[in-house]
Amino acid sequence: MTDLLQLPSKSCALRVMPQPADANIHGDVFGGWIMAQVDIAGSIPASRRANGRVATIAVNSFLFKQPVFVGDLLSFYADIIKTGNTSVTVSVEVYAQRMSLAQEVVKVTEATLTYVATDSNRRPRPLPALG
Repeated sequence: MTDLLQLPSKSCALRVMPQPADANIHGDVFGGWIMAQVDIAGSIPASRRANGRVATIAVNSFLFKQPVFVGDLLSFYADIIKTGNTSVTVSVEVYAQRMSLAQEVVKVTEATLTYVATDSNRRPRPLPALG
């Protein structure tokens, strides 16, 4: 069953449309391609919070809820859900606007990733103070 939704009203971290090279011969987008886009989207708020470079240290959870097809317009929403001394954990939700039916919006993926702030030597560094 497909849940019909609307895109969230919050800020979108990334928006992209998969192309034929991102899919198999049947037009189904590769899960690994989606995972890479989720990692990019999640790194955006993590980098902002870290005020610099971050590295992905964990994919805590990843759930594919619906298939993604060539031509879907994907919107990635990323929110910080936890911070540590050097780490930032981000929740990413992905919605597809089915371009064949412009009114159809479905949640296709949700994931939680953890990033660590790194210095110029790629060593962990403390997050800057908020303020």
